[in-house]
Amino acid sequence: MASIAVFGANGTVGSAVLAEAAARGHRVTAVVRDPSRFDVARHAGPVRPGGVTVVAGDVLDPADVAGVAAGQDVLVSAVGGGDGPGHLALIGPAARALVEGLRELGGGAPRLIVVGGAGSLETGPGVRVWDAPGLPDQVRQIMHAHGEALDYLRTVADVRWTVLSPAARLGPGERTGRYRTGLEQLLTDAQGESRISVPDYALALVDEIEQPEHIGERFTCCAL
Repeated sequence: MASIAVFGANGTVGSAVLAEAAARGHRVTAVVRDPSRFDVARHAGPVRPGGVTVVAGDVLDPADVAGVAAGQDVLVSAVGGGDGPGHLALIGPAARALVEGLRELGGGAPRLIVVGGAGSLETGPGVRVWDAPGLPDQVRQIMHAHGEALDYLRTVADVRWTVLSPAARLGPGERTGRYRTGLEQLLTDAQGESRISVPDYALALVDEIEQPEHIGERFTCCAL
């Protein structure tokens, strides 16, 4: 079993990753700004006693990142910034702080897995999701925040990183246990829709933790 720390564990995706990892018996640490306000039962569901530890940590502080990451096998970043300007102020700086903090640990640093966005996925030759006409400015800002963070991580060779981009639609739904993966192209299901439920996205992420296939690259997942 792995030791996994999750930044953003109180968010929708972070909670799902926390629950999926804990249900499989991994040792999970939820990293939040205020542990006193974090309810394990609400965010992770029923888990074995001691299966989830809650600690304080700021994803924008490299010293906090290093402190949280020490002794872990995997560090997951599932942080989000709310609106478009919020994402621009958080996602890129968080990627840099995560890398800086992990570099402080040298060769003993855990692997980094980042929850990415779908905006930079390709829908055709030279065309990306964020090129679609009619997108609201705030949505486009969120997409570019994730894209810029991915561009930065692609310059990093001394940290074992992975970015998992969801399908175009990531939202509530069942844990079907079935999905498919790809690399740079936006995927669609049998009905031609690009979608995946949050629980199945978390499943794909924890599967990648257990069976690493995408170290040093971005991949994506979609419902079947």
